[in-house]
Amino acid sequence: MSQRPLALIVLASALACTPSLVPPESVEVPCAPSLAPPESVEAPCAPSLVPPEAVEVPASADPREVARGVLPPDPAPVAPPPGAMGFDRAAEVLFLKGADAGVLEACRGGEGDAVRCLIEARYEGDGAARREALALYDETGTVAGIERPHTMDGGYRGMIEIVPELPVGRHRRLLTWVLAANRGYQTFFDGLQARASAPLGFRWRSLEMRFFRSVGRTTPSAYAIRWTVAFNVSGSLHRSEDAVRETLFHEVFHLNDEAHGRWSDEALGGIYEGIVERCKDGRGKPVTSCLRPFAPHGTMVRGGTFYAFQPGNDVREYAAELAIRYYREHQLILAGRRLDRPAFKCGSPENARAWSLIAGEFFAGVDLVPPCRAP
Repeated sequence: MSQRPLALIVLASALACTPSLVPPESVEVPCAPSLAPPESVEAPCAPSLVPPEAVEVPASADPREVARGVLPPDPAPVAPPPGAMGFDRAAEVLFLKGADAGVLEACRGGEGDAVRCLIEARYEGDGAARREALALYDETGTVAGIERPHTMDGGYRGMIEIVPELPVGRHRRLLTWVLAANRGYQTFFDGLQARASAPLGFRWRSLEMRFFRSVGRTTPSAYAIRWTVAFNVSGSLHRSEDAVRETLFHEVFHLNDEAHGRWSDEALGGIYEGIVERCKDGRGKPVTSCLRPFAPHGTMVRGGTFYAFQPGNDVREYAAELAIRYYREHQLILAGRRLDRPAFKCGSPENARAWSLIAGEFFAGVDLVPPCRAP
């Protein structure tokens, strides 16, 4: 989600990679559960059955919420450069203010990587989680720690209490899937870079992963701000490895969009506004059937329309959905597989333009999708 107040959406799941008729109260989420209004839709993939009350679309924190005191102030508002995380920052990510002085002293003065020492100490009680947290750091520079406690404005869902929760024990599965997602990104970006004539403009490594639990809730599943992605250990979206991989990609794209000066506002704003204006009814409400060819992803809001075009969202959500579609199609192509649906860029001139722009800005212009057939 873009950096706005959370948009909480009730979702449900559908069958993998097959057309399905989804009940009226359900909606679709990135590559796993599927959601749709009463009409029939083609579900993306990854089967998983989720209670209708228990799922929502991930969201990102709004910097304005920090100013209002809804979110905790970030002790380092300027994002660190890509590379190894500093000791003090890693200690805060892992322990907040609660690190034992002895642990800090031992890790700071010991031999070897001091951040690895901190990770080992933090995950001491769960050997499997410790190995995965260390692997995530060793392979990507990302440190998996805990979110700061705060109260989040959840829109119509009200205020949501966020508390830190380490992904250990029964929550370890989420850390396992996050590590798998990052390994998949490595393969994906290596494949793109090998076919690019310039460096890719997309950062996905050396992030802060902050895990949390929403008290008495399963929402939000995730949010992102200032090179930090926060994941709910009980998030209703996190029902499969595929769902976690695409949710994480969605959030990391928002971080990159912000780092590129909110690129989507200027680059895609005209395309987005043109589609929205074209697909309004006489009362100014979106017409789903008109929007369908332009929606990069099948995510829909219950009682509304495609998430990318839902009133209250903006071009940044359209861009994040477009990024997921780029990832999906190129992931298949790099794996030597055929697309599981018609190429997005071939759906309309607007789609082709948006596709070219996002490829050029973030992926060094790489477009491995076959050319569209002449109409």
